[in-house]
Amino acid sequence: MKWTGKAVGALLGFATGLGPVGAVIGLVIGHAYDEKMSQSDDRPAADLATVRAVFFRTAFEAMGHVAKSDGRVSEQEIAAARQIFRQFQLDDQQTREAIECFNRGKQAGFDLDGALARLTNACGGRHDLLRVFLEVQMRAALLGNGMQGRARVLLGRIAQVLGISGLEFAHLEALLRLQGYGAAHAQARGGYAGGHAAPPPRAEPLREAYEVLEVAPEASDAEVKRAYRRLMSQNHPDKLVSRGLPESMLEMAKQKTQTIQAAYERIREARGIR
Repeated sequence: MKWTGKAVGALLGFATGLGPVGAVIGLVIGHAYDEKMSQSDDRPAADLATVRAVFFRTAFEAMGHVAKSDGRVSEQEIAAARQIFRQFQLDDQQTREAIECFNRGKQAGFDLDGALARLTNACGGRHDLLRVFLEVQMRAALLGNGMQGRARVLLGRIAQVLGISGLEFAHLEALLRLQGYGAAHAQARGGYAGGHAAPPPRAEPLREAYEVLEVAPEASDAEVKRAYRRLMSQNHPDKLVSRGLPESMLEMAKQKTQTIQAAYERIREARGIR
C-alpha cells in the first residue's frame, strides 16, 4: 500500500487534538510535504514509501498490543480504535489493513520491541516523528481505558525504547488531559515504567500546569519564567511558519501556545508572580 505524505499529514493533524479539522489541516501539510520531498529529497521514493508504510503499520500494531496488554480488548478500546480510523479518514482498503495490523498486534507472540526497532530505523531516529507516534498511542489509550494499569506501563516502555524521556511523557499526557482526553477515566492509574512517577489525576490542574511547562513544582519563579519563554519561543506560530509550516496550520499552532499560556497563567496566579 502506498502511504503518501497526505496520510502522514492526516495523522499529524489528528495528533494536534483538532479532530477532523486537524486531519484536514494535516492533509494540506502532507501535500506540501509531498511537493517538497519530490523536489529536494535525495532519497529514492521507495525509501519514503517504506517510512510511511512502517510508521502506519507499527502505529496500528502497537495500538492493538497496548489494548490487549491487560488480557482482553474491551468494547471501549475497540470503539476508540474505530474512532481513530475515522479520524484518519481511511478508505475501505486502508481500514482493512489497519484492522489487520491492530489484530496482529493483539497476538501473544507479537514482537513489539522488534516492531519499534524497525520504526526507529525507518524514521532515521527522527525524534519529532517518534514523539508523534507515542502521542497517537497515548490518545488511543486515553480514549480506550484511560491509560491505566498495564497499558500505562507498556506505554512507558514504548517511550523508553523510542528514546522519549519521562519528562516528555508527562508533558504529552498533561497536554492531552488539558484537551479533555481521559476525562472519563481519571481514577486509579498505575506507574510509568522506568521509575518515573505517574502524573496525578486530572483533579490536580496545578501540577498538570507544571508538567505542561516541563518544570518541577519546586522550580524557582525564574526557572518557571525561563521554561515558559522557551516553550513559547519554540512553538511561536510565526517562527514555525518561517521554518516551513503552511499558513493553514497557524490556528493549530496558536492553540498549542494558548495551552502553554494557560498553564503559565495558572502557575503565575498560584504563586503571585507579576
